[in-house]
Amino acid sequence: MRQAEALESAYGKDRDPPMFKKILIANRGEIACRVIKSARKMGIKTVAVYSDADRDALHVEMADEAVHIGPAPANQSYLLMDKIIAACKATGAEAVHPGYGFLSEREAFPVELQKNGIVFIGPNPGAIAAMGDKIESKKAAAAAKVSTVPGYMGEIKDAKHAVEIANQIGYPVMIKASAGGGGKGMRIAYDAKEAAEGFELARSEAKSSFGDDRCFVEKFIENPRHIEIQVLGDKHGNVVYLGERECSIQRRNQKVLEEAPSPLLDEKTRKAMGEQAVALSKAVGYDSAGTVEFVAGQDRSFYFLEMNTRLQVEHPVTELVTGVDLVEQMIRVAAGEKLPFKQSDIKLKGWAVESRVYAEDPFRNFLPSIGRLVRYRPPAEGSKDGVTVRNDTGVFEGGEISMYYDPMIAKLVTHAPTREEAIDAQAAALDAFYIDGIQHNVPFVSAMMQHPRWRSGKISTGFIKEEYPEGFTPRAPEGKDLITLAAVAGTIDHLGNTRRRDITDQMSGHSVNFAKRRIVRIGSAEVELEVLGAIPGPYYVSILDGDGQPTKTMEITSEWWPGEPVWFGTVDGADVAVQVRPISNGMTLSYRGIQAPTYVYTQREAELAALMPVKLAADMSKFLLCPMPGLVKAVNVSEGQEVKAGDNLAIVEAMKMENILKAERDGKVKKVAAKPGDSLAVDAVILEFA
Repeated sequence: MRQAEALESAYGKDRDPPMFKKILIANRGEIACRVIKSARKMGIKTVAVYSDADRDALHVEMADEAVHIGPAPANQSYLLMDKIIAACKATGAEAVHPGYGFLSEREAFPVELQKNGIVFIGPNPGAIAAMGDKIESKKAAAAAKVSTVPGYMGEIKDAKHAVEIANQIGYPVMIKASAGGGGKGMRIAYDAKEAAEGFELARSEAKSSFGDDRCFVEKFIENPRHIEIQVLGDKHGNVVYLGERECSIQRRNQKVLEEAPSPLLDEKTRKAMGEQAVALSKAVGYDSAGTVEFVAGQDRSFYFLEMNTRLQVEHPVTELVTGVDLVEQMIRVAAGEKLPFKQSDIKLKGWAVESRVYAEDPFRNFLPSIGRLVRYRPPAEGSKDGVTVRNDTGVFEGGEISMYYDPMIAKLVTHAPTREEAIDAQAAALDAFYIDGIQHNVPFVSAMMQHPRWRSGKISTGFIKEEYPEGFTPRAPEGKDLITLAAVAGTIDHLGNTRRRDITDQMSGHSVNFAKRRIVRIGSAEVELEVLGAIPGPYYVSILDGDGQPTKTMEITSEWWPGEPVWFGTVDGADVAVQVRPISNGMTLSYRGIQAPTYVYTQREAELAALMPVKLAADMSKFLLCPMPGLVKAVNVSEGQEVKAGDNLAIVEAMKMENILKAERDGKVKKVAAKPGDSLAVDAVILEFA
């Protein structure tokens, strides 16, 4: 008997099925917190589960109850079905929301839950089997006459077999884990060597992340866009699509920025993609929230990639443009309710942009970063003047970012009437997002908001690689942004001088004068200015030319006080937020993707500063250093061994990603300082060369 029929039989044809009283979230981090928020709004009690590493996590604090399920590694805790089921029985939870990742797309999970009388808040096992497995979903899509990317749908035996298939398809190819997601177990190969190496890496990552090492190979469409359609079905045969999301801004196949709707699509293409997604969903009896992913050409041609049979990380942008709470609808559908709307009721309003805030170092090729959040001050959430700011997070100030799980800290989302306004709102919110204690990618996504190509909407999945081929460096301070930062720095300096003068006046009994003119050095740029005004302002900042004459005067207002991490105020009436980090004799200012050491000098101080010698960094060229905190998976060389440039030296794993460290030049290994199983800090020595 189908679940809808069973519910009808149990509760009567004309009666609404009862809502759950208590649900368990089989996940962690921001998605666990997100589910708890919707459940709380619906009056449903929640149960959190946690590993040793998450004992003090935010989702544990937020839930009504919490159950410990094992050690930190996911395969000893969050991936164990029997522990989740035992937690349900111990707490009386009637249903389980899996979030994303972990057990969310395991066909066996809802089967085991059903055997134990527990409802799965997600699609039925048959739909997961048909769509959750990427190989099977390709076959199902082809059978449903959905356009698919050319590729090999069978199981691949080994690296040699993968190379043979790739040679037949033609390079470049994408090697993907069949049970994968979130960029894990994915590699692009441009030749046979990369295909062999990529297959082994993808298979290894798939095994450690999903417990399933099967991979497939498909043609990689160059200059493509990644567009996905959100679908929602119930257990009564109703399925709708809720528009699309543009997810083309990716790094290492992992999404970084998302938006809804897509700047590429027109109404005709949106409708065609949506109807294909619904047809495919109906063909497999899909009955929850899910996402049908497409690769699209710049000409709006599109091909089915896969279906994710779960809630997507980027679901908030869809919620903001449609007004539909997807988590709430998943819970209601699982309880047997019908969808409360038809396709004609779905309207897209405004534009939403999401930045994924990751614990990674954008200045070191985005390598993972772990440690304590010494400061975590996200921007204020809420709606004002047609702009909404939302921050989905699972961390808190003082919390720990662990090496065991995904590096995501938060998802910052803004919604506004137009795309340009949503991007500007996102830029302002990122300026106010202050994080210290670990490295993070806020400087990068902040710079992205100012990138002309991103703002134009002419993007592709190769955007980051194409625009930052040598890695990320902060934007150079120039133009209006340089003047704004100089004015803020001058105001901060003026405030400090005014306080010191007042103290000196009180102690000495007579007035002390300070020079009003200042030279502000921001990175390699200089601005000469003069600041007038008294605490608490307003202040008037005049920008001076080479002869000391004012060329522009701005009014600055702010209630900022020394020690506050973010300077909030207005510059000529416009709201501005600048992050302020003290350094020796100055400050580092962060604004709109600019991150630069800043010094405010008198004329004489500037002359003397120019004479100071530059401290050179130590020469570490004879050492292979660990580029991020992580676990040594393999050391591929031994002492005395000769190596060539490009040879694989070691593999370090951090946050579920394996990173191959290669030789930069020919040489000879003098000493091996690390072994497999070692947990290393950033810049720890792995090898020393002769």
